[in-house]
Order: sequence, then structure tokens, then C-alpha cells
Amino acid sequence: MVAPESVKSSIEAGLACAHVEVIGDGEHFQALVVSSAFEGKSRVQRHQLVYAALGERMRVEIHALSMRTLTPLEWRSGG
Repeated sequence: MVAPESVKSSIEAGLACAHVEVIGDGEHFQALVVSSAFEGKSRVQRHQLVYAALGERMRVEIHALSMRTLTPLEWRSGG
């Protein structure tokens, strides 16, 4: 079983984030990721950045990840 805190740590290690929240049951997770790296990016491009930060974990340990990806401005304005 993968702890949500471990998923959060991996995202933070691979992507400069202003804020990250992760909840989950060990296999299925929901994440809120706030990063200036998302500026000017489509939803798909934002998700790809998070997947890249998680690397092999997405294929091996994490079976499902639902994401909300926001820029700091979007987050401050209620995203």
C-alpha cells in the first residue's frame, strides 16, 4: 500500500509546487497540485507534468490518480 504522503512527496520532489494535497486509499488517489509550471499549459500538459514527477510509480504503485491542477493565481481566486 502506498501512503498519500509518499505520493505527495514524490510530486513535490519532481515539480516545483506552491501547494500539494493528496488523499487516497493506498491504490487510488486524488491530488490538488498548485504550481507556476502550469502557467500557459493545457489540462493534459499539466497532468503530464505531474505524471512525469511521479515517474515509474504511476505504472507500478499507483493504480488511479485524479488530479486538480491549478496555477497559483487560479488557486488564490478559488480555482
